[in-house]
Amino acid sequence: MEIVRENIDELNAIIKVKIAKEDYNESYEKALKNVRKEVQMPGFRAGQVPASVVKKKYGVSILGEELDKVLNTALFDYIKENELDVLGQPVPKTDDNNTIDWKNPSDFEFSYEIGLAPSFDVKLTKKEKYTYNKVKVDAELIDKQVNDFAKRNGTLVVVDKSEDNDMIMASFKELDDKDKVVEGGFVHSSTVAIEFTEDKKAKNKLIGLKAGDSFIIDPRTISRGAADLAAMLNISKEAAEKFDKNVELTVTEVKRLEATNVDQELIDKIYGAGVVEGVEAFRAKIEEEMSSMFNADSDRLFKRDFANKLVEKLELSLPDEFLKKWIAMSNSEVTPEQIEAEYDQYSESLKWQLIENKIIKDNDLQVSNDEAVDYTKDLLGKQYAQYGMMIPEEEEFNKMAMSVLGNKDEGKKIYDALYETKVMGYLKDAVKVEEKELSYDEFVKVASEK
Repeated sequence: MEIVRENIDELNAIIKVKIAKEDYNESYEKALKNVRKEVQMPGFRAGQVPASVVKKKYGVSILGEELDKVLNTALFDYIKENELDVLGQPVPKTDDNNTIDWKNPSDFEFSYEIGLAPSFDVKLTKKEKYTYNKVKVDAELIDKQVNDFAKRNGTLVVVDKSEDNDMIMASFKELDDKDKVVEGGFVHSSTVAIEFTEDKKAKNKLIGLKAGDSFIIDPRTISRGAADLAAMLNISKEAAEKFDKNVELTVTEVKRLEATNVDQELIDKIYGAGVVEGVEAFRAKIEEEMSSMFNADSDRLFKRDFANKLVEKLELSLPDEFLKKWIAMSNSEVTPEQIEAEYDQYSESLKWQLIENKIIKDNDLQVSNDEAVDYTKDLLGKQYAQYGMMIPEEEEFNKMAMSVLGNKDEGKKIYDALYETKVMGYLKDAVKVEEKELSYDEFVKVASEK
């Protein structure tokens, strides 16, 4: 076997693999014999079909499978031995490979395009300033969360007139194109949550209503999608998707969620008996949880801004045309138009991934098995706490964590999260970070900016 690499430029190359008959013939003949043992054809006993018949019928597909195994091994070994930092996977040059005579196997030559990662260095100094935006967890924000807990655990009471956070119990009648009641049409009772009505005009119509009030409205303006509309009118989802008429809405009752008292009973209901004692401790616990939650949001925002600036600063180039080919080859359902439309976003994400990997490699950032186990146990512990369950004994808990890490997909997520934390720590230490406290609304506004 002979493998040759032809460099096109710094980011693109062609790998040519020449395979002699002796490189694959032994495994090919063995595969033919194995198939012959299993194949069944009319007029022949099992395992007695002539080799020539088996070869004629299955030879090409078997040859393709065996060559594929040889090629994959050869390419993987070549890339590893030559320490090539490839992007994606090698893409066959179909214009060359289509000339192969599969029915008369002899020596073969295959050509593959490969895309190479750019060479670069990441140099960061304390002279570089980055802003770390934080949410100011003040009394107002804590009050809001306390009130939310009180409302969620409150009770529904009947009120005379609707306000913007109330629920309307209503009856819906089907109307025709001229807004006349359809004889034999649907009549259904359902609920409308004013708080979640997005159409402003429709929402205004729902405020100030009393039991017995009746008016005509487009039900699509007070529902959230076809499924919600179908439930509201008691029709099929298919009918809801095509529905384009008004309905008559008659208010039967207006209900309001009345907040419960903020006392020890509420606190125990949320955190469990004896966990948090007193209203002040309750507020302190809420502040702690909100700060932790917002710290994660701050990290994500910091990473996003850092990534954007660093990608722009390094001006990395990628083998764009190769990557588009590779994406198309990897996912047959993606159209060329979709690839073009989404490629810039993919490209920016890939550049940051390369930068992260470079930081991890150059600074020898590592995640130990103990760190992964502890992190997994912490995740599991939070799940147990969420459902009010006792955490298992240490030995069993460790086995559970190891089982989660043993799952390929779950394990990857956990290690990726831990490496991301390591990179975040490195970035914060490598540059000058200036913390900036923002109100919740200000933070949301900054986070929503691209």
